[in-house]
Amino acid sequence: MFEDKNQEKTSLEQLGEFGLIEHLTKDFKLHHKSTIKGIGDDAAVIDFNKKKAIVSTDLLIEGIHFDLSYMPLKHLGYKAVMANLSDIYAMNATATQITVSVAVSNRFPLEALEEFYKGIALACELYKIDLVGGDTSSSTKGMIISITAMGQAPKEDIVYRSKAKPNDLLVVSGDLGAAYMGLQVLKREKEVFKVNPNNQPDLSTYSYIIERQLKPEARKDIVELLKKLGIQPTSMIDISDGLSSEILHLCKQSEVGCNLYEDKIPLDPTVISACEEFKLDSTLVALSGGEDYELLFTIDQKKFPELKGNPNFTVVGHITEKNEGAHLISRNNSKIPLTAQGWNSFAKA
Repeated sequence: MFEDKNQEKTSLEQLGEFGLIEHLTKDFKLHHKSTIKGIGDDAAVIDFNKKKAIVSTDLLIEGIHFDLSYMPLKHLGYKAVMANLSDIYAMNATATQITVSVAVSNRFPLEALEEFYKGIALACELYKIDLVGGDTSSSTKGMIISITAMGQAPKEDIVYRSKAKPNDLLVVSGDLGAAYMGLQVLKREKEVFKVNPNNQPDLSTYSYIIERQLKPEARKDIVELLKKLGIQPTSMIDISDGLSSEILHLCKQSEVGCNLYEDKIPLDPTVISACEEFKLDSTLVALSGGEDYELLFTIDQKKFPELKGNPNFTVVGHITEKNEGAHLISRNNSKIPLTAQGWNSFAKA
């Protein structure tokens, strides 16, 4: 996790911008016929024929979105791709291409960027994504990453945030809060390391929540499963900023209200035990933690039999009329207004 200071490093100045791009991307292969031209020209050429193009972009800043003292560069490359693919899958689309731009300060040698691109390459291989372009630059503020993801879908398959209707069921994939609790463990161990650099922590009991923070998976499988089950969500969004924030996005865009039931929120046992250890409320962690990259969607009640009993899904509530507002129904049956307490990059520390 901590780099060897004695190993000889290669200065990026030796390669130059175009040499660096060629070096980092020489082993990437193309997976899609829609990629007519990838890296190596003024622009990529992509042909989606009659399907609609889906595009999403993300910006990640060192010290705001990630901390390299506990985030290995290979994991960072992988996670950065996942964050973008998740947005494409949240449109019920197939992700096909990405571009990657990165700016680094002179403390980053070639070997560091090679590790970063190994993570990107792994994500591209596992999710069958084509890397088709990007840019590199120098930075005075550490590492800055910008990734754009592209995908495709027939017009009739695309799912927006704006089509939820009263009485629809509110459904989530997977479980929530693990990524946030993994981050709490890593932050704690960083502070311990500062005091005693020779300390080697045993993190085995936290393996699930740490993996959810360092190596999340975009839910391509859920999109494929919904198609297989014959379920077309009425609205959908990915859970990157916390469950409450995402529900409120759906409600605002669809002009509806909702009831979310606290006792239905899916929590892994390791999340519950970590919350107890850190003296945090597990419901609040699920509502506001973020970076789960699960999918939150609504379906017509008639479609409930298709996903009933499926371990990949949990029905956590239902949509109501707009004038009823968005509420959390607590375990003691209190009705609490939902507030957007999710992660905010502009919030003061």
